[in-house]
Amino acid sequence: MRGNVLDLAIAVVIGTAFAAVVKTVVDNLVSPLIASLGGANVDGLAWQIVDGNKASIINFAAIINAFIVFFLTAVVVYFVLVVPMKAIQDRRAAAAAAKGEAEPEPEPLTMDQQLLVEIRDALKARQQ
Repeated sequence: MRGNVLDLAIAVVIGTAFAAVVKTVVDNLVSPLIASLGGANVDGLAWQIVDGNKASIINFAAIINAFIVFFLTAVVVYFVLVVPMKAIQDRRAAAAAAKGEAEPEPEPLTMDQQLLVEIRDALKARQQ
């Protein structure tokens, strides 16, 4: 349990730090590229619902930027956190297998879990 909480805390901290890095890259590299397509003056990549009402402008460039920030943050967090952790777990499992250690047995199911398994099996049998 402690390991999971620690992993989650590390993921939040690193994810927040990388979000700032990705936002900076997008603001200083991607946004100017989108602005060159007309997004800076909100004429090229925008749609004004009511003419003359600046509050009715839908700025597609800002939406594209938000998606790019989200996507890049997710990619960085995946490749910096998930892939290395998976490699570490695989190495530990291989080392344990090489030593001849058996994998720990799973914990027995609680009464609630047993009932849910029985319900699932009964529903599967009914569908067949």
